This record gives sequence, structure tokens and C-alpha cells, in this order.
Amino acid sequence: MAAAAMHTSAEFINLKPNMWKKNPVRASGSCCLGSSSGDEISRKRKLPILLFDVMDTIVRDPFYQDVPAFFGMPMKQLLECKHPMVWIEFEKGLIDEEELARNFFIDGRDFDLEGLKECMRSGYSYLDGMQELLQTLAADDFEIHAFTNYPIWYNIIEDKLKLSAYLSWTFCSCIAGKRKPDPEFYLEVVGHLGVEPCDCIFIDDRPTNVKCAIEIGMGGLCFENADSLAKDLSDLGINVSVPKL
Repeated sequence: MAAAAMHTSAEFINLKPNMWKKNPVRASGSCCLGSSSGDEISRKRKLPILLFDVMDTIVRDPFYQDVPAFFGMPMKQLLECKHPMVWIEFEKGLIDEEELARNFFIDGRDFDLEGLKECMRSGYSYLDGMQELLQTLAADDFEIHAFTNYPIWYNIIEDKLKLSAYLSWTFCSCIAGKRKPDPEFYLEVVGHLGVEPCDCIFIDDRPTNVKCAIEIGMGGLCFENADSLAKDLSDLGINVSVPKL
């Protein structure tokens, strides 16, 4: 259930991936922090820090096919029937799943919440090549964080796919109370990490989110697939050889 897909227009759903301008960033050291900082830890920290969106960047999003089938209606009808704001509130952690269930549909109809969660759990899987790419990056000691719009149900993804073997679930909208592409969310991320924006590379399948990252000074890559991402990272000085399993 993609964060954007649950509550935005068809225009956003049909957004096609594009590659935004890539800002070259060194794979170690800091492109922004000078030696005058006196911060021994920061100087030794391996950079860039990699920030990954999760849905449709690392993990398959069940919303597009599985969820409409669960409700027995085509996507167009589902988008017309659901409440336009309730998923946003759920993603921001403003409501719990019981309130989500009560208000998911505009007409207040009941549905099987546990069945929906199981439907989504069944639909979560790594996108082709992404588990291997993350494994390679983690083995090379890159610092990797999730930077995702998702509700507390990210725990379901973790339970099934164990993303924490490769990254930290550090920046989730349900914890931060903010969603991409809110610039304040991005600035809070770099503030929490204690680095400059240009010390980070952000990867997301949605150009709007990548554009915001670039505007605040991050390196930004728009995800298409694992092979193209490996090439884009290589162009930025991060050589990734993804094993074929």
C-alpha cells in the first residue's frame, strides 16, 4: 500500500520514473565538513550516507494489484471510494489502525482489517536484485537508512523481509509525523545524522521526492531497477557489483 497511492490522484500514481540531476559525492570522507570542524568521529565516518525509500524502491508495493483484488474492485473504483486523507494521517502516526479501519472508506463501510494486513504481508517481497544490492552495500560498510513514507505497518515488512539486516528503519513518517516531499522532513534527517545534505545520497522511485532532496543539497537518484541503480551509484563513485543469486 504505497504511501502516495493510498491518498493521491491518478496523476501521481501514473508518474513515471525519471533521472534527476546527480550530484557527485565522494564515497568516503566528507564533501562538506572541513578539517576545521575538529570532529574526529565525523571525519572518520564513511560517506556518503545512503537514504533509501522503501516501497517500490526496495520492496514491492501490494497496493496496485493485491489490494484492489482484496476489496473486489478495480483501482479506479477503490480510489473513488476511499477517504482522501485517512491514509496520510495513518502514515504520519496521527491515527491508529482502528481509526484507519473506521474511516478508510468515505461511506464508513466495514472491512476485514486483519485480512487486509495479511494481504499486504503476502504481497511484500524484495524487488529483483535489491536484496543483493543492499547486501553488497552493507558489506562495504556503508551507512544505510530507510527514509520512507509508511505507517506502523513497516513492522510487517521487517517481520517478513528483515530489512534491518542491511539498513536502519531510522526515518519513517509514522515516527517523524512528516512525509516526503516536505522539506522539513529532509532537513530533520540530515540534522539527526549530524552531516551536511551533500553527505547523503537519497534514492526514491518518485521524482517529486528526489527533486526535493536535490533542492536541499542532497545527491538524488530516481530508482528504476537494481541494475540501473548500481550503474548510477557507480557514476557517483560507489562501485557496486551485485551478485547473481
